[in-house]
Amino acid sequence: MPEVVVRKFVTRIEEILHEGGPVSADPPKRGVIAAVIENPFAGRYVEEIAGFMDDLKPLGLAMSRRLLAALGGDGAAIEGYGKGAIVGEGGELEHGALWHVPGGYAMRELLGQAHAIVPSAKKVGGLGTRIDIPITHKDASYVRSHFDAIEIGIGDAPRRNEIVLVLAMTTGPRVHARVGGLAVSDIAKWDGLR
Repeated sequence: MPEVVVRKFVTRIEEILHEGGPVSADPPKRGVIAAVIENPFAGRYVEEIAGFMDDLKPLGLAMSRRLLAALGGDGAAIEGYGKGAIVGEGGELEHGALWHVPGGYAMRELLGQAHAIVPSAKKVGGLGTRIDIPITHKDASYVRSHFDAIEIGIGDAPRRNEIVLVLAMTTGPRVHARVGGLAVSDIAKWDGLR
């Protein structure tokens, strides 16, 4: 498989003090990291692409480490996660799907206990395309307080022959979460759902 060629990284951290309600005593943080990489399959149809997932695994782990460091460095503080990809116009949606395994498993490996599926989104678009990265609790997908998303877009990416690969992590629920459902303290099955 081809070498992974990274053009640049973009990292953004948000600290949410409030959303119109009281200021949080422990403001949650949401972080996102993106890598703009060359798409080795752009401009042509290639039948066998799955091997590129193995090539992306070191990048997934490196991005996970960078994002965790930007969020304070404590893996135990991370409660939610998500991933996504924007494929430049010379590629196809399936090229974004190559990120599922290397992106998701990298965060799981780094965070240790992380039972829930890593939610994801992918799309094809041009320069400046924005994407909402879905976020759920890392141990139980039904923890409603952690249903969230973080938006990212890069003004000069993706170019036609590029892919923007994205990881997201959070340190807590939505700042004013109060719509019920399964609470973090009630996670019991450790099956990734409840």
